Amino acid sequence: MREEWCVNLLLGFLLASLIGYLAYQRGTLSRSGVVGAILTGGLIFGFGGLGGAALLLVFFISSSALSRFKESQKEWLAEKFSKGSRRDLAQALANGGVAAVCMATFGLTQNPVWWVACAAALASANADTWATELGVLSKTPPRLITTAQEVEVGASGGITVMGTVSAFAGSALVALTALIALNLQPLIANPFLTSLMIAVVGWVASLFDSVLGATVQAIYYCDHCRKETERHPQHTCGETTRALRGWRWLNNDWVNFLATLFGSLMAASSLYFLKFL
Repeated sequence: MREEWCVNLLLGFLLASLIGYLAYQRGTLSRSGVVGAILTGGLIFGFGGLGGAALLLVFFISSSALSRFKESQKEWLAEKFSKGSRRDLAQALANGGVAAVCMATFGLTQNPVWWVACAAALASANADTWATELGVLSKTPPRLITTAQEVEVGASGGITVMGTVSAFAGSALVALTALIALNLQPLIANPFLTSLMIAVVGWVASLFDSVLGATVQAIYYCDHCRKETERHPQHTCGETTRALRGWRWLNNDWVNFLATLFGSLMAASSLYFLKFL
């Protein structure tokens, strides 16, 4: 068994390294992001097999493609977001770290709950990415998820109908991949209902991400530009930003991490509560 794990992990890390290199060449990952992709991808590929690989690839390819979609129209939003479309180590771990731990635990225990938790974590990450990348293109101004107050495009916690629908579509894509994988590799008694649950959980987790963004995420203010931003300590204009609200340690990477953790825990709990096993 140990020899099989070693071989699978070796192949997993080799595949993750190849994908990380190609993503770096295409400009979707930074050098540190390649390291993050190798760490998370190696564990998911190595312990999850073809099904795990499919889940991660669907998330990575679709989210990377949307980051490049109408990129010129999103350039001005760089002042709002803490980082650009080129993902670094922290972003890779924030989006894929929970999924990697869940899949590694599945590989070691063969408990299908962990496989589903991994799928839900990736569905949550994909939902959030789709909501952000497509929601900012909405012609309708976003509203704060907590108070419905109209806010600027790109503001943390702001949602639109387009972004909310896109979030469900992103989650559903991963859930559909999970449905195919679960039919090819029977792990759950009710793969259709389980996959439907994954789609809903991923969508709800993206809303949880928005709630965190609207309430406790660290938000800063640039006095020179007179605008709120996630960037700290320096705004895109070069001026120093000052803390406006939220917990200073809770940046966007931590919000994404907590959202994927929330999604995975909710999926695992739902399996037992709804008796899908």
